[in-house]
Amino acid sequence: MAKPIERAPPPIRAVPAPKARVALYPGTFDPITNGHLDIITRAARLVDKLVVGVAANVGKGPIFPLEERAELVRNETDIIAAKTGTVIEVTIYENLLITFAREIGAGMIIRGLRAVSDFDYEFQMAGMNYRLASDIETVFLMASEHHQFISSRFVKDIASFGGDISSFVPQLTYERTLARLKKK
Repeated sequence: MAKPIERAPPPIRAVPAPKARVALYPGTFDPITNGHLDIITRAARLVDKLVVGVAANVGKGPIFPLEERAELVRNETDIIAAKTGTVIEVTIYENLLITFAREIGAGMIIRGLRAVSDFDYEFQMAGMNYRLASDIETVFLMASEHHQFISSRFVKDIASFGGDISSFVPQLTYERTLARLKKK
């Protein structure tokens, strides 16, 4: 009877650790709305780390200084991070979006869509970003139906004429927006 041939076990290959999925959700957030928070919450479930980039964007004539906008965003995203277990960082940026995405190691850019009117602009922006950095994907998330009509611009307009914005923004943002507009 033949003795079985002993063979060495196959070498154990090290499995590389999966690369963290880092996404960037950029915006002016002047002010942050419940629609923004809906997108942030949903994006946080898709990635390991979400960076909320607060853009300077002085061309939009913000009512809040950059640092205060970041503070208001951070106040809300800390709650979302605790609920989802996702790392969420709030960072101010003043350079090209793609440059900022590379600096933070983002593999995707999250954009929220409210209506068809948003799509044309976002489609063009995604195309330009792809030409600048084809390795960074743009991912679109549709706003939940009860947030589709909310925009920071409408919130500021309604508040400036004394309308009630309490259902459109978080409580601290509501208080700060009213105080800011009273000063103007």
